Amino acid sequence: MSCRRCAVRSFSLSDLGVYTPVEMGAVDRLAAQQIPVATLMENAGRAVARAMQASMRPARVLVLCGPGNNGGDGYAAARFLLEAGWPVAVAALAEPKPGSAAAEVAGRFVGPRVPFVAAEAARVDVVLDAVFGAGLARDVEPAVADVLRAARRVVAVDVPSGVDGGSGQVRGYAPGAELTVTFCRYKPAHLLYPVRESMGRIVLADIGMPSDALEAHPPLAWLNAPGLWRVPELTPESHKYTRGVVSLCAGENMPGAARLCASGARAAGAGLVRLAAGDNAPAFRLGDPGLIVDDAPLEVLLGDARRHVWVCGPGLTEAEVERTLPVLVEAGRCVLADAGALSAAAGRPDALRGVAVMTPHAGEFARVFGAVGDDPPARVRQAARQTGAVVVLKGASTLIAAPDGRLAINIHATPALGTAGSGDTLSGVIAAMLAAGMPVWEAACAGVWLHGEAGRRAGAWPVAEELDRHLGSARVEAERLQGLSAREQGLL
Repeated sequence: MSCRRCAVRSFSLSDLGVYTPVEMGAVDRLAAQQIPVATLMENAGRAVARAMQASMRPARVLVLCGPGNNGGDGYAAARFLLEAGWPVAVAALAEPKPGSAAAEVAGRFVGPRVPFVAAEAARVDVVLDAVFGAGLARDVEPAVADVLRAARRVVAVDVPSGVDGGSGQVRGYAPGAELTVTFCRYKPAHLLYPVRESMGRIVLADIGMPSDALEAHPPLAWLNAPGLWRVPELTPESHKYTRGVVSLCAGENMPGAARLCASGARAAGAGLVRLAAGDNAPAFRLGDPGLIVDDAPLEVLLGDARRHVWVCGPGLTEAEVERTLPVLVEAGRCVLADAGALSAAAGRPDALRGVAVMTPHAGEFARVFGAVGDDPPARVRQAARQTGAVVVLKGASTLIAAPDGRLAINIHATPALGTAGSGDTLSGVIAAMLAAGMPVWEAACAGVWLHGEAGRRAGAWPVAEELDRHLGSARVEAERLQGLSAREQGLL
């Protein structure tokens, strides 16, 4: 289902693209038709050496090299560090295939070689991990894990060995790195918690990948940031109805949730926010004077075509959801489902068909769709396809999936958002973006980023009510950044 003024629009912002290892492999193969693979390895190794030189003093380095392209990057980095005067040795898990680009680059390293054993890793200052790259499809063998485990400090090439670059899962064992240098574009694992924490500081390096190779394989996932979307801007002729009306279904037992959602929508820029409270209207009228509280039946309120965007769920019991959500969907409204609406759909994902967007946390997601499992990006995309709705899986790395497969990964947030009511505020922010006319997926992406920015501005220990005071300045920041490139925003 699409919302009025919410049809999907296409865009291209490839520098925010996030590529799975399979997708990046396709880019690499096309690039190899224009640039020798060995040249790209040399560029990657140079980028690793420069990142190390910029972040640490010269130290004894052992470069652990696998037999594939990741190992080739390692041989190149070893040579550049050696040329810079660093004491460097290489330990090869296995030699590159004769005639391969990795073998060509390995042959240019003329420094010392040592056995691939834990004792060698333990006696140096830094281990440069170039054993396995992001495309690892099997568990790291115990003998390899022992060598990696012996390292005191680790710098990783692409990802720490053992990390599945697509899903972010650890295959057997992966070392914790203080620095990870990756190339061209992020992989999902670089943005997915908890594995992101094992990568230390992440450097995304340009290695000269031909732009047409990237354009031939456009991304299906992006880092969520301004420029991926644009918040609607005010004009001299803007008024409350062009800014949009957000309506909420209010319940009897948890009025605070509806209030938080409503205040979030207002603070994020909605022109008008109305609560459909029915018989409970008198209790809600004691709140903010700018909030309109309606006591008419829902069917009567739906007669106003301007009230197209509705939030259903915050503060509602399952019985209240059953009385409201089907009516809203049947009326063709643009519905955001959260909280009680998700609880009411436990084990019944089809009950959410017809909503535009839903915002579950991991527990709510599991109750509706089953466990997130070991590949969250794939799982949330599947849920979006199954329901026809944009699914916002809230967490340290919030995933925003559209039914057509688009995915945004948001890390622009703070742990301080983990407080009761924060999710209700988020629902209001997304609803405000929908009411202003943003397409559904973009509205969800923008709402998640604005909510995160407000959290960052609110300090170390905010309560949900305090987020509202920072949503206006968060929106101003989004407007400033959306005119800048990803590199100018400091994302690359």
